Amino acid sequence: MTDTILVTDFDFPDLEIERDVLEGRDIDLVATDAETADEVIEAAREVEADALLVQYAPIDRAVLELLDVAVVGRYGIGVDAVDLEAAADEDVVVVNVPDYCQSEVATHTIALLFACVRKTALYDRAIAEGTWDWTVGAPIERLPGKTLGFAAFGSIPRRIVERLSGFDLEFVAYDPHQSADELAECGVEKVSFDGLLERSDIVSVHAPLTAETRGLFDAAAFAAMDDDAIVLNTARGEIVDDKALATALEDGVLAAAGLDVLPNEPPEDSPLVDRDDVVCTPHVAWYSEESIVELREGVTRDVVRVLDGEAPENPVTGDASSG
Repeated sequence: MTDTILVTDFDFPDLEIERDVLEGRDIDLVATDAETADEVIEAAREVEADALLVQYAPIDRAVLELLDVAVVGRYGIGVDAVDLEAAADEDVVVVNVPDYCQSEVATHTIALLFACVRKTALYDRAIAEGTWDWTVGAPIERLPGKTLGFAAFGSIPRRIVERLSGFDLEFVAYDPHQSADELAECGVEKVSFDGLLERSDIVSVHAPLTAETRGLFDAAAFAAMDDDAIVLNTARGEIVDDKALATALEDGVLAAAGLDVLPNEPPEDSPLVDRDDVVCTPHVAWYSEESIVELREGVTRDVVRVLDGEAPENPVTGDASSG
C-alpha cells in the first residue's frame, strides 16, 4: 500500500532532496502551498495524506482531529506552530530536526553581536550614502570586560561561549531548567531573570516560544537593563515585544539590538526596521548550504521511520526548543 506525504508549504527551490530520500520506496510526495489550517485540511483530504511535512503552516487541533495522519514532521527545531497536546491526544507523532543548525545560529548570533558592538552596518550605510567619517558610530566601547547574558542556555549558547572564550567576557545565564553546577561547567554563572537584566551588557535570547516566554522582554525588562545594553534575538520574534523595544531604543533606554527574528515575518510597518541602532536579518541564522541538506534529509527520514512502524530519532516533547 502506497503512503502519501503531503508537504504543506515550503520556500525551498524544489523538493529534490526529499525525493532522493524517498527514491525506491512506495511513498508518494505531494506538495501544496497551504497558509491556514483549513487549507492544510483540504489539501490533505484530497490526497489522503498519511503524513505531513510542515514549514510554516499551522497544525492546530482541528487539523490533527480531522485528518488521519500518523506523523507530522516540522522543517526546523521549534514546533510552536504544532499543537503538541492535540497531537498526543490523537496519537500523532511529531518530529523535528533539533541539531541541524546549531553551528550556524551560534555563528550568526556572534555576527550580530559584533555588528552591534562595532556598528559595522551603520558605517557601511554611511559610506554608501557618501559619508566617510569615523565619528558616525561614536561612541563605541571595547568588548573585552563586558558581560554576555543568555536567556536560556542550551547547545547553541554553549557553542557561543566556546567561540568567544578568547574575548575576555563574563558569561551569565537565566535558565530554570539548568542547575548552577551544569552552567558552571561551561564557565557560566546562573542568575535569576532579574539578575540577567541587571548584570548583562549584552543579552542574547535563545528560549523556546511558550506561554511563559511570549513577551518576556517587555518595557519593564528593558527598563531594568543598562542604557548602553544590547539585545540579540535569534530565537523567536514573539519573545521580544517589538514595540517596547523600539520605544526603549528611541528613549535611550537601550543602545542597540541585533535581530534575526521578528513577531511578524516579513515585517509590515515594523518600528524596528531601518533604525541605525538595529541590525536586522531575515530569519536566516539557520542557513548554510550544509544545514539545508541536514534539515530536509533528517526530517524526511524520520517521517519515513514512523510510516514504517519504527521509532523516530527525533520525537518532539513538550519542551522543544526554538529555531
